[in-house]
Amino acid sequence: MTSVRDCGRFNGQTLREVTLRDGDVSLAILNYGATTRDWRVPLNGRPVPVVLGYADPVQYLHGTVFFGAIVGRVSNRIGGAQFSMNGQTLRLSPNDGGNQLHGGPVGLSNVFWEIEPDGPSAVRLRYVSPAGENGFPGQAKVTVDVQLTGSCVTYDMRAEVDCVTPISLAQHNYYNLAGTGSIWDHKLRCTADLMLAMDDQGIMSGDITSVDGTRFDFRDMRTFAQADPKRLGIDHNLVFKADQDVAQPVCEVMAPNGMRLKAWSDQPGAQLYTAAHMPMQEGGLDGQNYGPAAGFCFEPQGFPNAVNIPSFPSVLVSPEIPYAQKLRVEIKGD
Repeated sequence: MTSVRDCGRFNGQTLREVTLRDGDVSLAILNYGATTRDWRVPLNGRPVPVVLGYADPVQYLHGTVFFGAIVGRVSNRIGGAQFSMNGQTLRLSPNDGGNQLHGGPVGLSNVFWEIEPDGPSAVRLRYVSPAGENGFPGQAKVTVDVQLTGSCVTYDMRAEVDCVTPISLAQHNYYNLAGTGSIWDHKLRCTADLMLAMDDQGIMSGDITSVDGTRFDFRDMRTFAQADPKRLGIDHNLVFKADQDVAQPVCEVMAPNGMRLKAWSDQPGAQLYTAAHMPMQEGGLDGQNYGPAAGFCFEPQGFPNAVNIPSFPSVLVSPEIPYAQKLRVEIKGD
């Protein structure tokens, strides 16, 4: 079952939310940022909010932490907010010091998308990013289909372009399977055996290193607290095995309440973020205020800063080879 509500008009645009339901599971999607605002999963007969979100949809217009958004055109950081292509240096709009983060100041997370229900338990979002937006060459027609099927949500992300240009999207949910508190007691297993090295600004250097002996090794399930006892925080890019079977989950998470998450991805890696230093976010779901480590992000994506590192898999797409990514997330309680 699908319901639609309008949440007000801003700068001539209507802020709209579509809520999908399948049984006792519900998923609320905003047209601003193609944002997953609320995801409820039943546990012991009670609907648990398993993602962080603002209770008032209007608050997303002023958000700074990308709660639940689709980010891009290019997710993560591009060093120096520039890259070279065909012998020309392209300068992008910076929004992270001198770097560009998640597509720039007017990235996909900060615009109104067209939104429409697509059957009883799906929604389609569309946005046309004009040539030059945030400095990127060419027009990009971006489509995201969100499907709720039982306990699974699928994000099908695609982009068609009119010239060669980089595209690398990511879905930016913050998960908390307990619905409240911190995620330090959540257990994670991830198939990644390598990670991308980065500098002190979070810019990937081009080196790929082993996770052996680091707080980033989750090949055997352990809690975030066990992996990171000093609470340093994790905001690093993990590399999946080259022979990863896409039919098998790339990560599994369990919370003490019995809630569990599995994620399947066709991307080469994912940014793992424990939000250990996240500023306090007031006005959360169910009257909550979210502090550090209130949620974790697992964001499958292309290798960050690949536009500046020839040895990384390319994130360039073309009219002949459009962009596509599929992410499936299952969260079960009862």
